[in-house]
Amino acid sequence: MISKTKLLVAALTVSFGVSASGCDTSKPEKTERWATTENTNVQIDWDKVNEAYKQANGPEDLEKRINEIYEGDEIISISVKDSEDGKQQVVTGFFDKNTNGAVDDPEKIFTIQREITGEGQAQVQTTGHGPYYGYHSPFFSIVSGMVVGSMLSNMFMPGYRPMYAGGGYATSPSRAGALAQSRSSYRAANPGKYQRSQSGRTYNRPSSTSRPTGRTGGGRMGGGRFGVSVANRVVRAGVLTA
Repeated sequence: MISKTKLLVAALTVSFGVSASGCDTSKPEKTERWATTENTNVQIDWDKVNEAYKQANGPEDLEKRINEIYEGDEIISISVKDSEDGKQQVVTGFFDKNTNGAVDDPEKIFTIQREITGEGQAQVQTTGHGPYYGYHSPFFSIVSGMVVGSMLSNMFMPGYRPMYAGGGYATSPSRAGALAQSRSSYRAANPGKYQRSQSGRTYNRPSSTSRPTGRTGGGRMGGGRFGVSVANRVVRAGVLTA
C-alpha cells in the first residue's frame, strides 16, 4: 500500500511542475503589433462609431471609418437597409466569417437604427451584439441643418427616396482585401492612435472624451459617455449634438 506521505509528495511534485511551466519567463514576449484577435473581445470606442455614422458619406465611407476605429485583425463588414418609405434605416456591422456577403446572426457586432420622427427630425440608436451584447446608446437626435455626412443629410432632402431599400447594401467579400490594405496604411500613418495591451491579444486606447464601461472579460464590451452598459448596471446618458 502506498503511504499517505508518498501520495502527498507526488501531488506536490505535479503541482509544482504545472506552476513552473506556467510561469516560464525565459521566452521573450511576442512583438507583433496586431496580434490575432479571433475569438477574443477587442474593445470598441462606441462614441467613435456613432460619430463615424454621423459623418459618413455612404456605406463605403462608413465601412472604411469603422475599420479604422476597430483595433483587431478582423475586417468589419457593413450592411445597410432602408425601409420602403425611407423612414427607417438599419446599419449592421458584422464579421463576414463565411464570406457570403450577408449578415448571419452569429456574425453581428452592432446595429445602428435610424428613424425619422418628424419634419426635419430623426433619432438614432446603436446596439451591440455577440461579444458586445449589453451596449445600448441612448437615442440621439439628428435635425435638419446639422453638420452631418450625406448618408444622413440626404434623408432631409426634398423628394428623397431610400437608396438601400430591397436588397440594400453589404460589403462585398472581394472588398475585404482593399479595406485591410487601407486600414494598414492608416495604422502605419497614425501609430499614436493605437496601443498594444499587456496581454498582447486585445487593443484599446480610449479617446480623451470617453471611457469604456464594459468588462474586459465575460464577453460584454461597451464604452463611451453616450452609452449604457446594461450588464454592469452603468448608465451614462447624453445627446450628440453637432
